[in-house]
Amino acid sequence: MLQSLGKQDAPMDAYRQLFDGILSQRLSPGTKLNEVELAELFNVSRTLIRQALQRLQLEQVVEIHKNRGAYVASPTPDLAEQILLARNIIELAVVKLACKHCTQADALYLQQMINLEQSAIDQGDMATALRRSGEFHLQLAIVAGNQPFIHALRGLISQTSLIITMYNHGGGNACARDEHSHLLEAVKCGDESKAQELMAHHLGHIKQGCDFTQSPQVAGLQVAFAHLNAS
Repeated sequence: MLQSLGKQDAPMDAYRQLFDGILSQRLSPGTKLNEVELAELFNVSRTLIRQALQRLQLEQVVEIHKNRGAYVASPTPDLAEQILLARNIIELAVVKLACKHCTQADALYLQQMINLEQSAIDQGDMATALRRSGEFHLQLAIVAGNQPFIHALRGLISQTSLIITMYNHGGGNACARDEHSHLLEAVKCGDESKAQELMAHHLGHIKQGCDFTQSPQVAGLQVAFAHLNAS
């Protein structure tokens, strides 16, 4: 069993553990999220687990079905393409705003995030690299300073992770090795046109790397969170 979560932070911690499990691809699309099992894994009440699942449902990465329970969402090929289109439109707007608002401190923090992503890639930990990549994109939205974009992207990034889990054909990393660095340079220089061009090219790799005829393998909760049981 996992160590008990602090009472005050338990709802958010349960949410973050599940969100991270989806973003890092440890929780595959279609995985059943059993409230009893999750409550035992995290050593919290079913009420807190239910709150976490409901928040994830709002972000459209969890589906809750009456009398059947909660499952990690499984985007259809048509919905997957809609999600990627929505993300592309929003991120082009985000990066344009980021060019206007990025401070030196913002740029340093974004560079640190790139370094963490690169470290995960160097270690062959692609699940962590994917999560770090998502965090970089979300931080760009924070720098842009548009709250609706931040909220929308948080869900779209997780949904994109589901899409990659389901449909990626192994044709390369969706976030290629140096592209975040080049993107950050354009943002730092305030070059809106270049930044948008780089972002469009960057996101284009995701769709290019997908085969919408594939289906994922589903892992159980114990397997997905086995790394947390070491203590």
